[in-house]
Amino acid sequence: MTQGRDRHDARTGDLLAWEPQQLVTRFDDHRVRTSTLRARIARAVSETLTDSERTRQDIAENMSIWLGEEVTKNMLDAYASEARSDHTIPFLRLLALVHVTGDLRLMQLGSDLFEHSVIDNRYLTWVEVGQLADKKDELEKSFEAARRNARKGSRP
Repeated sequence: MTQGRDRHDARTGDLLAWEPQQLVTRFDDHRVRTSTLRARIARAVSETLTDSERTRQDIAENMSIWLGEEVTKNMLDAYASEARSDHTIPFLRLLALVHVTGDLRLMQLGSDLFEHSVIDNRYLTWVEVGQLADKKDELEKSFEAARRNARKGSRP
């Protein structure tokens, strides 16, 4: 009888089933698709408030503490309403909402407009590694081109 993992062993994980963690978190496009940026922001605020395990009252109270100014549940309701175009959430309060809920999708929504991404700082060194690898490839191509020209006895 062959020893090894039993095909029905639920205690041993499947290495091939592993998938990397999402580096960038975004709202589902279908859930925040609107005709204007203002409405998209309102819908994103609404999604954050809906997805949070905290009540809107609790979120408002914690935002107030973090900001040192009053934020009410009614204000959050207005920020989350597409119909209340006169009540777009101010950036400082958006930051407080991210702080209280931990929902970085709100920051990514803005970054996407400029073709950038919000990622955890712990991955920045790997981004630098990627940049250096790109530069290395570029230098190697230039080096090989210069070497070919030197063998031919020509100058650029």
